[in-house]
Amino acid sequence: MGDIRPQDISKPSEQLVKVENLMPLPAPYDKPGMEPDFKEIKDSWKEDYCASLDGFVGNEALVRPKTKEEEEALVKGFLRGLEKLFSDETNRNYLQPFLLSFEYCAKCNTCSEACHVFKASGEQEIYRPIFRSEVLRKIAKKHFNGDSFWSKFTGGDIDINAETILRLGELAYRCNLCRRCAQTCPLGLDNGLLAREIRKLFSMELGIAPKPLHEKGTMLQLKTGSSTGITKDAFLDMIEFLEEDIYERTGKKYKIPVDKKGADILLTHNAGEYMAWPENPAAFVILFEEAGLDWTLSSDMIGYDNVNYGLFYDDAQTRKIGLAQLKAAKELGVRRIVVGECGHAHKAAMVSIDRAMVGEDNIPRESFLPLLADLIKKGVYKLDPSRNDFPVTMHDPCNVARMMGVIQPQRDIIKAVAPQFREMYPHGAKNFCCGGGSGFAIMKSFNFPEFRNKISSRMKFKQILEAFQGVMEEDIPKYVAAPCSNCKGAIRDILEYYQATAKFNVHYGGLVELVVNAMVQFDRPFLEFLDEEEFVAKHVKK
Repeated sequence: MGDIRPQDISKPSEQLVKVENLMPLPAPYDKPGMEPDFKEIKDSWKEDYCASLDGFVGNEALVRPKTKEEEEALVKGFLRGLEKLFSDETNRNYLQPFLLSFEYCAKCNTCSEACHVFKASGEQEIYRPIFRSEVLRKIAKKHFNGDSFWSKFTGGDIDINAETILRLGELAYRCNLCRRCAQTCPLGLDNGLLAREIRKLFSMELGIAPKPLHEKGTMLQLKTGSSTGITKDAFLDMIEFLEEDIYERTGKKYKIPVDKKGADILLTHNAGEYMAWPENPAAFVILFEEAGLDWTLSSDMIGYDNVNYGLFYDDAQTRKIGLAQLKAAKELGVRRIVVGECGHAHKAAMVSIDRAMVGEDNIPRESFLPLLADLIKKGVYKLDPSRNDFPVTMHDPCNVARMMGVIQPQRDIIKAVAPQFREMYPHGAKNFCCGGGSGFAIMKSFNFPEFRNKISSRMKFKQILEAFQGVMEEDIPKYVAAPCSNCKGAIRDILEYYQATAKFNVHYGGLVELVVNAMVQFDRPFLEFLDEEEFVAKHVKK
């Protein structure tokens, strides 16, 4: 299917492409039968949703029009939104980088070689970063230049119909917005930005966005205070449970500060941590308390959840969530906000919403990584790295490393506590996305998890396998440290999908858990996959 062209996206076809020849995986997944096959798509999905792009349905809000009138309304609404993307009045914050990326692409395809989705798919043409951008260019040129005889000679050679719009809406969710393409572009153009602008058009003009991001994410967060639906009372109950859990794990009682007025630090977490990985906020409690920091959590609606899914699809929702989070911090009177292990929350709080947090409204925001690295460097904690004497590799979240340039602190931390640390390659600012970025980690509708596990997360799984070559098939624990909640979700899913934990003892978790596991004051392992009897015999003095 390498000869497919961007204008073909408008042509009638039950399925434009079929993904089959995926990028090979390293040993031991280079053997037949080690990977599940693609499942057949259901006919009902084809009828009601847009499965005609590649056989996957990622956006369940993108429902097929049932009548000619609905088709016309979809196309008109899209074109109305398209005009707003090009207007200084309605797209002032993004217009300049949008126009630069729209106008000046040299079609050199350097970005394709940098794209993990394109490479993992076996170089499927529609997943080239410029393919989606070129579809948008052709639609815009056709619309703005008119449907004339000369249109097809000036880049407008595409039919603007409902199928074109539906497929482009799906194609916008085949990109993780990791910006690796922008990093490698010799002209500095950003196809990730163009993908995000397409998502924004669908959400802000047509009200179409994946339900896990909008309805069950942003809207639930604005209603209850958390994207998980955790209410204030439920949160306080979870804090009590966390205190009990820490005591059971460590034998030491900690009182978690909540709503402490005038504290130096407001620590924020992705609320999913409390539900899926409570050991992560527990580790932060131990580290902050043992360091004697003046800190607090917030129980206020939205103050305890640093998620901001609007970052992935909608400017208005990004701003609403960001300002609400700022308000919660201001009411506590804290001096700074420290963001825990959530990659997109780093970017949302410290970069994307920055221009709304100026003057008296500003509260300094920072990553936990330099803070923790500095505490370790000062010798605040008594650490025994041999407690983590097993192979460890680390994933760099795109929003922390590539978007913000925070690269060295996490390496200083992990090298202080993990003697068998080995890098993934490439890493740091040139890392590959986990495959769960831009919302993919929580988008579980229909067969989209199959796209994520077999295609968008495939490069990350390859990196994990390569990092553990030589020990992969040994019956010893191996650990992937991922200091980001969504990244952990994606890595959890690929390890389960490929049965890497069950077959090869590969585990995953955050970075702070490794630090606590190395603290000599505790008589039990903090990491639950370690054999307690063996750990105690080896590391705990009688």
